[in-house]
Amino acid sequence: MVKPEKFIEDAKNEIKNTLKGRGILACSGGQDSTLLSVIAGTSENILVLFVDTGLLRLNETEQVKEIFTKFKLNYKIVNAKERFLSNLKGVTDPEMKRKIIGKTFIDVFEEEAKTYGAEYLLQGTIAPDWIESGGQSRDVIKSHHNVGGLPENMKLKLIEPLRDLYKDEVREISKYLGLPEVMPFPGPGLSIRIVGEVTEEKLELLRKATYIVEKNIVEKYLNDKPWQYFAVLLPVKTTGVHGDQRVYGNTVAIRCIDTMDGMTGTFSRPDWELLEKISTDITDEIPEVNRVVYDITNKPPATIEWE
Repeated sequence: MVKPEKFIEDAKNEIKNTLKGRGILACSGGQDSTLLSVIAGTSENILVLFVDTGLLRLNETEQVKEIFTKFKLNYKIVNAKERFLSNLKGVTDPEMKRKIIGKTFIDVFEEEAKTYGAEYLLQGTIAPDWIESGGQSRDVIKSHHNVGGLPENMKLKLIEPLRDLYKDEVREISKYLGLPEVMPFPGPGLSIRIVGEVTEEKLELLRKATYIVEKNIVEKYLNDKPWQYFAVLLPVKTTGVHGDQRVYGNTVAIRCIDTMDGMTGTFSRPDWELLEKISTDITDEIPEVNRVVYDITNKPPATIEWE
């Protein structure tokens, strides 16, 4: 296991020795990039850039801003919701979604870098990211926005101080720094938890379902939570009943998984009472949903995310 104090010192030295000028740091609000932001974001030569893609969870931008303010980071929040949703319109292929989001991120970063006068891009890429994106001569499992989505002609020079870390190590170092535990969240956001085309209507529905899942699990387990837990909106409509009327409603899947490093994982064994409450809350509070299912697939053969 990595020693937090030594790793932080080494990461700061790597950044100092590599950065010859100004850099922008891409923060998605997830644990990895948030950790890198705290390690590097107090430098006067680094601007932490958080892009509100419109694909985030409920109140996530406000929560990220609180962390940035608490740790006195040099940061900027960019509202690019319309841009991302416009670029994703009509797209259903998951790899295409990731690549479009990756390119849109880089377009925003390069525009902001030009304004800031930056030549470098700092990212919170960790070991599972580059391994699953084709590193070590492996097949590409998924194109992460911070790995597979980078264009070949990107003008910014890349710095990835967390590259050799695994998820458990990221959490340990984050805890050492006093960072709040951030629920793992993919760079492409809720777009890859919506199977099919991404629309504002689907995003609003999934935000509500995600909030219900996370709230119930946190209240139930406190410190002994599954590694990752979230909702997925499926492109499946089924017949149901609301009140005295038959309806044709949406289906939400719940995914809870336990893992040490994010490379392999097992689905969390069901707590039937908890699942029943989550299902009831979702169907009561989100009338567009009339069916909730639970994912009992390990990684492999499935990935943690559905797309």
